[in-house]
Amino acid sequence: MTTTPKPSASEEHGSGQRTPVKAALASFMGSAVEYYDFFIFGSAAALIFPHIFFPDADANAAVMSLATFGFAYIARPIGAIILGHFGDRIGRQKVLMFTLVLMGASTFAIGCLPTFDQVGWLAPILLVIARLMQGLSAAGEQAGASSMSLEHAPDHRRSFFTSWTLTGTQGGQILAAMIFIPVVALPDEIKFGIGWRIPFWLSAVVVVVTFFIRRSLHETPEFEKAKKNNELAKLPLAVLLRFHWKDVLRVVLCAFIAAVSTVYGTLAISYGKTIGNMDESITLWLVVAGNIGALLTQPLFGMLADKIGRKPVFIYGALASAAVMPFYLRSMETSNTLLQFGLSLLVFSCAYAAANAVWPSFYAEMFSSQVRFSGLAIGTQLGFLMAGFAPSIVAALGGLQPGGWVQISLFTAAIALIASISALTARETYRVPTSQLGHHVAKA
Repeated sequence: MTTTPKPSASEEHGSGQRTPVKAALASFMGSAVEYYDFFIFGSAAALIFPHIFFPDADANAAVMSLATFGFAYIARPIGAIILGHFGDRIGRQKVLMFTLVLMGASTFAIGCLPTFDQVGWLAPILLVIARLMQGLSAAGEQAGASSMSLEHAPDHRRSFFTSWTLTGTQGGQILAAMIFIPVVALPDEIKFGIGWRIPFWLSAVVVVVTFFIRRSLHETPEFEKAKKNNELAKLPLAVLLRFHWKDVLRVVLCAFIAAVSTVYGTLAISYGKTIGNMDESITLWLVVAGNIGALLTQPLFGMLADKIGRKPVFIYGALASAAVMPFYLRSMETSNTLLQFGLSLLVFSCAYAAANAVWPSFYAEMFSSQVRFSGLAIGTQLGFLMAGFAPSIVAALGGLQPGGWVQISLFTAAIALIASISALTARETYRVPTSQLGHHVAKA
């Protein structure tokens, strides 16, 4: 743990010490839990669930299974309103503890669900309910973690420290893939029996470790200062909608870029398996490689954004993702494994990672501390609806049929263009002190 050697002005007024490294670690681990759980679900939705939860759906099993992946994104906006309110009212740390426990419990419960053969259509209903609980948790996790990291970070290094929130997603996805790869290699009777359940049960280990790290983390200086000065908004949502609605809309559209991640990590797996006849383990290893690369590049993109600004790095990441995606998808129709891995690194580690690393600081800096948790949560979760349903939407449009790389690539290009145009309208904030971010607004 590190602290600044000399208290800042805000700390001298009673807001507490900044602990940027500890906050970044807690954010990293929380995001690792969230995306371990989400990647396990996404992989299972692509490779396992059509066989055990939708066997009567015939050709529509894959689309229905991928749709369950998107159900969490329906719950996210609701969770964002609720958790955003409490995050801005009672503090970031308390809400983050709640989201951690809810996510862990929901994921463990999925591993205990009965299958279609055991209880019929009750099985997918229970799966959707558990998935909705995951969505409620996720609604507050990244917004809270990003707010926490940003408000603990030094002014000139906010993008670097908040980038670890999203770097945690790569850590979680790597861990999930490393655990899931041996599962898909099991004989079918084991894989579709107890094998698929093990990764969901193992999430409890990551949750326990993160719980003890996060429990000792102090509330942010910005929140403590606002609380001491009686500047907390009684109704953060009312303040947000009155004074920050343009910023919320901007975040919603920028957050469309998250669909690149679900296209890359869920839809592309299905495409490689169904169209390219790729081995399931190879498709998962492609995702592992891309995420390992992002572990290295995202902190660098965060550092770059602290030097040249958030907007140019974010826009580069969005447009570069769109430019490289068709080549990555086409490579899955070949037998050139080296080409597939090279393009996987290019599209995710060198392109999408730029936008992914920068958005926690870019979005969070649009809001004042009064409504930062709410604004970040609501804006991102509405935008993430596009990411959640991207696999099922594109699959329904023929993305999993021969030549479907065209539909997938056009979809990726469209969301990248929308996100980039929205980002261009934002204010550049990398030189603005944390205490001056957002507009000063009256309490509501």
